[in-house]
Amino acid sequence: MNGNKTHRRQHGSRRLLLSIFLLVGLATLLAVFGPAILSGLRTGDGSLLWRPECVVDTPEGEVGLSRDQAKLATTAVALQARGVAAPDTSGIDSAVLQRLADGPSGGAGPSLACRGSAARDLPVEDIGATGLTPRAEQLRGALTEAFGNQSLGGFAPGGVDQGHGADSTHYDGRAIDVFFRPVTEENRRQGWILAHWLVAHAEDLDIQYVIFDDRFWSAHSSRAQWRDYDAPEPGNEILRHLDHVHVDVLGGSPG
Repeated sequence: MNGNKTHRRQHGSRRLLLSIFLLVGLATLLAVFGPAILSGLRTGDGSLLWRPECVVDTPEGEVGLSRDQAKLATTAVALQARGVAAPDTSGIDSAVLQRLADGPSGGAGPSLACRGSAARDLPVEDIGATGLTPRAEQLRGALTEAFGNQSLGGFAPGGVDQGHGADSTHYDGRAIDVFFRPVTEENRRQGWILAHWLVAHAEDLDIQYVIFDDRFWSAHSSRAQWRDYDAPEPGNEILRHLDHVHVDVLGGSPG
């Protein structure tokens, strides 16, 4: 009997030592190879692959959304703002919907951001009869469907060749300005409802850039975030995009 107890104690001690050895070995491997593993799980600009596709900043903290959830939430908010029947959003946190409807409070930045995803196999398109490329025309149609008739600019039949900065995508028929004038808190709220909708639908509509209220979002960045927009004239509310949302589509590449 005593021999069996001694054997069990020795066996238990060996298992404990083996467990400690394995844990120490695992910790060593993580210390040596962990940074390389994490690097492999990052996108080109350093963001982690497992970060949610979209994030909404609510009073209770950040809430992650799939891209489909972001599209549903922003569409529902846009339709409700028009008094139009909205799709079922019962599966989305009510704090998310409220934040998107309220818009950022004075001085705060955007509430929703999604990872960029720029298609690389799009053909180059020519300007059509409206002064927009087919991709930009598709964008205009989608905007009208979600937001109704709006005050639009930045394009004209035959194209535009002045009124914008050098190398502007307006000259290529790839950009649309959606105006919210005058600059007021209510128009700012409406502008952010549209800007958030554009970012959520960017992948479907081949959107490249969204600029509004001193901020810009790019499809070329896989980080789910907006960046500060540095206007060439800080005192000019038009150049700061305070009175309009600028959106443009990808230009494509030669075949």
